[in-house]
Amino acid sequence: MNRIYLDHTATTPLDPRVREAMGPYFSEQFGNASSVHSYGRQAKAGLEKARGTIAQSIGAEPGELFFTSGGTESDNLAIVGAARAARATGRTHLVTSRGEHHAVLDTCAALANEGHSLSLADLDEYGRVDTELVRSLVKEKTSVVSIMHANNEIGTINPVAAIASAAHQSGALVHTDAVQSVGKIPVIVKDLGVDLMTFTAHKLYGPKGIGALYVRRGTMLDPLFHGGGQERGKRPGTENVALAVGFAVAVDLALRAMSEESARLAALRDALESTIRARFPYIIFNGDPSNRLPHILSISVDSRRMRLEGEMLVPNMDLRGIAVASGSACTSGSIQPSHVILAMGRDSDTARATIRFSFGMSNKEDDVGYVTDSLGGVLAQMAKG
Repeated sequence: MNRIYLDHTATTPLDPRVREAMGPYFSEQFGNASSVHSYGRQAKAGLEKARGTIAQSIGAEPGELFFTSGGTESDNLAIVGAARAARATGRTHLVTSRGEHHAVLDTCAALANEGHSLSLADLDEYGRVDTELVRSLVKEKTSVVSIMHANNEIGTINPVAAIASAAHQSGALVHTDAVQSVGKIPVIVKDLGVDLMTFTAHKLYGPKGIGALYVRRGTMLDPLFHGGGQERGKRPGTENVALAVGFAVAVDLALRAMSEESARLAALRDALESTIRARFPYIIFNGDPSNRLPHILSISVDSRRMRLEGEMLVPNMDLRGIAVASGSACTSGSIQPSHVILAMGRDSDTARATIRFSFGMSNKEDDVGYVTDSLGGVLAQMAKG
């Protein structure tokens, strides 16, 4: 049986070149980057070189980049840190969208429980956040507006630059979760106009357990943790130098290959979309058909035309050797329909019968036919009950 991995949006395998670069920092260059002796200085040099490489990749200064344990922590530090810092000025209102990752939605909900008010922007039929809608929600007391750069479930790219411009007119800070877009499409913080930006390594063939938060110079941010001066006090705790080095190599490799690889992945995505569209008239496609990430294809079985137990689509595809997802990795084990698909106006049965294909380096043209045939077999089997 063929084994095809089509869940690169959830995570990617570690690139051997990344593993090789990290190796010395697990052994002979093992020092604590905060130590002043030669071992510590050697580790510190590796850490700061990595910081500079990653910062340059997004058009930031090294001093504006802070290492974290991953995307979720970066989202929490950005939103909670900025919101708490702004509370002293009377700004206690947050704006986000209904299509955000739960790392943002749940963080905003936790702040609402602390006394902050929260406004949620609806999505349009393509899963996009409208700039004018965000403008209408922002108030004088708004501290943070958090809108993701590109949606992790459907691939739609949001007009973050326009949203940031609108939010800044009221003095709010703007955060964007760019976990899915960095390394796939050009992401330059000054072009986006954001104050805070989240991204992570394991979506780029880098190691799990490390992420980054861009903090525009001068942005006030309260730390989540206390007990050390690492990361200039914003994120205390001994830095994982090996993972930072791996992160930098992964980012550098992704940027070098981005133009060619993004075109290749988009061609695979389009080929799969075309074959599915031709064979299965009861399938609908989710997301913006033109302004989207190159590697994500989201489909749903239209419940008005075919009724089935949508929760079984992913495990049945897995039985045929194809790894896909129903939505984001953090919620794919739940029987609840995707909040993103629901926010786009789909009914709950259609939302449950959703598959996200996300392509990566291991995928080839030959995969398209096998995946389409396997999908047809799964749907035929499930339709019979």
